[in-house]
Amino acid sequence: MSKVDEIFGLNVFNDSVMKERLPEDVYNILKSTIKEGKTIDSSIADTVATAMKDWAIEKGATHFTHWFQPLTGITAEKHDSFISPVGDGHIIMEFSGKELIKGEPDASSFPSGGLRATFEARGYTAWDPSSYAFVKDETLCIPTAFCSYSGEALDQKTPLLRSMEAINKQALRIVKLFGYEDVKRVNVTVGPEQEYFLVEKNMYEKRPDLIFCGRTLIGAMPPKGQEMDDHYFGVLKPRVAAFMRELDNELWKLGVLAKTEHNEAAPSQHELAPIFTTINIAADHNQLTMEMMKKIALKHGLVCLLHEKPFDGVNGSGKHNNWSLSTDTGINFLKPGKKPDENPLFLISLAAVIAAVDEYQELLRIAVATAGNDHRLGANEAPPAIISIYLGDELTGILEAIENGEHHDSAKREKMNMGADIIPSFRKDNADRNRTSPFAFTGNKFEFRMLGSASSISDVNVMLNTMVAEIFSRFADRLEKAVDFEGEINAIIKDVMKNHKRIIFNGDGYSEEWKKEAEKRGLLNLASTVDAIPLLSSEKNVSLFEKHKVLNSSEINSRIDIILENYSKIIHIEALTILEMMNREVMPAIVEYTNVLCTAVLDKNSIGGINSTVEREFISRLSAANKEIYSLSEKLKMTVARAERTEEVLEKAKIYHDEVLKLMSDIRKYADSAESVVPSKYWPYPSYGEILSSI
Repeated sequence: MSKVDEIFGLNVFNDSVMKERLPEDVYNILKSTIKEGKTIDSSIADTVATAMKDWAIEKGATHFTHWFQPLTGITAEKHDSFISPVGDGHIIMEFSGKELIKGEPDASSFPSGGLRATFEARGYTAWDPSSYAFVKDETLCIPTAFCSYSGEALDQKTPLLRSMEAINKQALRIVKLFGYEDVKRVNVTVGPEQEYFLVEKNMYEKRPDLIFCGRTLIGAMPPKGQEMDDHYFGVLKPRVAAFMRELDNELWKLGVLAKTEHNEAAPSQHELAPIFTTINIAADHNQLTMEMMKKIALKHGLVCLLHEKPFDGVNGSGKHNNWSLSTDTGINFLKPGKKPDENPLFLISLAAVIAAVDEYQELLRIAVATAGNDHRLGANEAPPAIISIYLGDELTGILEAIENGEHHDSAKREKMNMGADIIPSFRKDNADRNRTSPFAFTGNKFEFRMLGSASSISDVNVMLNTMVAEIFSRFADRLEKAVDFEGEINAIIKDVMKNHKRIIFNGDGYSEEWKKEAEKRGLLNLASTVDAIPLLSSEKNVSLFEKHKVLNSSEINSRIDIILENYSKIIHIEALTILEMMNREVMPAIVEYTNVLCTAVLDKNSIGGINSTVEREFISRLSAANKEIYSLSEKLKMTVARAERTEEVLEKAKIYHDEVLKLMSDIRKYADSAESVVPSKYWPYPSYGEILSSI
């Protein structure tokens, strides 16, 4: 293995490579473009493209691609070679500035939610200079945005870039009011922690539900799951460790700041956490991380599962979005300092986040609404569907003191003494961690824990950026007119606590008491995707996105249709898969074993006097289960057919949620009951116990 400092960024056209290969004037223009978020100067494009091409060819690249993120949940790429004919059967390797700046994929082949008719095929990909190009699989990958012929966003990146501009504009107003005139840009930084499962490839290939759906649709729990807590942070198994080491190496080559890795709570579950970076780059890197996880797992005879709930009864997988704001001069808006009560920029920023999360709580729920994540939210490993903020006692106390016009001394941070002299003492954090909170303050950032493991981090950060930008805008309007600046800050915080204090909750988010309390406070409890998504088109939310030029009403409505259509398609595939599993394998397996039991009963009867009560009981139970499976399967077929005849997207999604999922759950109950009785030699699929303990 190479030294990390020698391989890090090896396959990235990063700042040091640009500085080395570009003329100084071109480098300075491009550097300024990236740093300040300016529009690219097209006059330098040819020079940059030639340098990028020469570097990529030295890395073994033969092709280039505009690497983009359509609304499919994964990345897309169309490869073109560098070759250009020059006559006499010869070629040269060329790559122009025009090819760098603009590509033209078929926009009609990607989800558009009605923005584009099938015959309207033209779409554009446009270079995003703020995210470095890289070489992957002998191809120069150029991060790009993707839009329709008429300019509507058809991807994850475009709204994210727009939201970055929105919060930069409003945060600059705030920070300059505090005298920081040298600040030119405010950046959102994110560190997304990624959870995932690794399973044996040969077992995966025997499970149609894992192949087609990414999750198991049936499966009885083994005697031992995760109840002993022996997997969490446990010693890495050799094959898992080998996978993680190779994953680190490949990610480091691509400039991804992979930092922390460990076993997670469930058997076969793991986590990778990177160091935070600018949100646009973090989003690109997270997509690369998921891609590399899947690719490298196969090399080790494993399959990486990114579904939010691949196994019922054990923890599912999420993605923790650690969000913060920093200036280009190094000021963190959310760093409390030693005395947070004497840090007005921190307090006003904290107040802005509180107001934003309360006023636009449905947007955070919408951002994590997927068919897979609906199975996970509210379970033991994930926050509830109710949005709340955890601040800890000290920060809550400071805000309450300001609300009540009282003085509050910042608590001195205690030293942790563990009672053994040889163990050094250290200072405790301002607050404990609350893993039941969807949105928790964790030192100098907020950790949003509701995001599903398979999702892009772009949507949730579009929401966060835009809604905080709106509150900053309101605060800046007040502070710019204020006669008494400090007094107005206090007045703003008082107003926030009066109007938005209900969103702060420092207790157990899993408890039934909290659900009742949240209802009393008027907080939303949007249990499913079909409950949440329609709220995106409310007048309040459309106005928010249009005001800050992040999404227009047409783009919002198209995304609603895309999300609901995707939701229905996922459950449709799951329903067809469980029907196939029942008809082709499970019901015949039950019949086969029942026949064996019947033969045993007949044999005992022929001998005479031998009791066959147990066999008869098993026959009765299995026959009853098979009858129910058959009856429910027939009903499921008819319900799916009715759903598919339904044209209105929300109504179709409701049928899938309210009826189809319920029937699938009922079928599973009987199938799992049968699996607990039928010997493994007759059961057609690897069991949970075999899959989760196989590595």
